[in-house]
Amino acid sequence: MIRGRRIAFDYGDVRIGVAVCDPDGIVMTPLGALAAQSEDLNAQISALIEEYEPICLVVGEPRHLSGHESQKMESVRIFVKDLSEISQLPIEMIDERLSTVSAAARLREAGKNSRNNRSVIDSAAAAEILGAALQKARNEGSAR
Repeated sequence: MIRGRRIAFDYGDVRIGVAVCDPDGIVMTPLGALAAQSEDLNAQISALIEEYEPICLVVGEPRHLSGHESQKMESVRIFVKDLSEISQLPIEMIDERLSTVSAAARLREAGKNSRNNRSVIDSAAAAEILGAALQKARNEGSAR
């Protein structure tokens, strides 16, 4: 696995959870959530890319438990297209099944009340997605 930061996005129609990892891919840090309908969303994403200088971007791929694409997939494809226009970085899609459930469970275990703050869950879900991407890269010996 190539050393370098990665930024992950958990796309939602209201909020987009964001997380980043350290250059060694060991620690995933939730960064909060961006307003999906914000007029300056592209500028906010560009600022994150400029600040963290990632080697790739990771986006959660919404699927049903059966493995079939969810209805949200079309919105995610548009988001990925927008990302590709913002940056030339490679974009990796990662199956995000149960990432939100897992994130909420981890927050509960840590004594956090995620119910009152959806952006916390969204950014924690992005960290889960990022963790899955890093594990996949380690398992496959991937360059990303």
